[in-house]
Amino acid sequence: MFELFLAELRRTWIQFRRYPVEAIAEIFVYSAVFYGLFLSARYIAGPTFQLGNRLDSIVIGYVLWNLMLFIITDIAGNLQYEAQTGTLEQLFLSRFGAIKVFLMRTLASLMLRMVFIISILCIIMALTGSRLNFPPSLLLPFVTVLMAGYGIAFAMGSLALLFKRAERLLVMFQFLLLFSLTTPTETWKGSLQILANLLPLTPGAGLLRDLMARGESLNFTKLVIAFVNGGIYFAVGLLLFRIAERVAKRRGILSGY
Repeated sequence: MFELFLAELRRTWIQFRRYPVEAIAEIFVYSAVFYGLFLSARYIAGPTFQLGNRLDSIVIGYVLWNLMLFIITDIAGNLQYEAQTGTLEQLFLSRFGAIKVFLMRTLASLMLRMVFIISILCIIMALTGSRLNFPPSLLLPFVTVLMAGYGIAFAMGSLALLFKRAERLLVMFQFLLLFSLTTPTETWKGSLQILANLLPLTPGAGLLRDLMARGESLNFTKLVIAFVNGGIYFAVGLLLFRIAERVAKRRGILSGY
């Protein structure tokens, strides 16, 4: 597994060195989009525009949305690309198995992507005046968000594996993802709080807002809920991908596009 991870890490670095302009431009595009929305909101609200820690919460949700978009589209996009180039069947014949290959590939890409995400976050903070806290405990809820994100990514990948083209579905899903990550579901009460705990990504995202935007201490009850949420979505995503793999092999559509 470690050998596979190193190979995928080397592959990711080679691709970045050959096409650095696109990756670097992405940093400025996502930063400019958020800053444009920020200026528009300030213009509409007038001189009394004050967001306080709400701005910090929005920044966290927006940056998480960018990260989740990368994770989800990375697996589904790789599947579609491999199908177009005719190399998809080779990945499934690998001694590691398709799930391990795509998981190691996205983890290797995540290491480089985190540099971009941190850059986007720093630029947005500098432009908007947002001030976030970075306690070491934020790593725990961040892991739960990654678990749920990878689960959704494999679920979307299963659709790409069976239908080859899933771009429209991914575009529609990214807006639902934006809602779940930017809405302060951690403030919901009663039955809505139960719903918030069932939605993907929201428990971990709420904890990150509590830690980074509001400066609160880590709530271990909410952390357990976030880990259960992330673990369930990760397991379901892997199960759906495994089922889709079996169906694709039975239909003999791995080598076709």
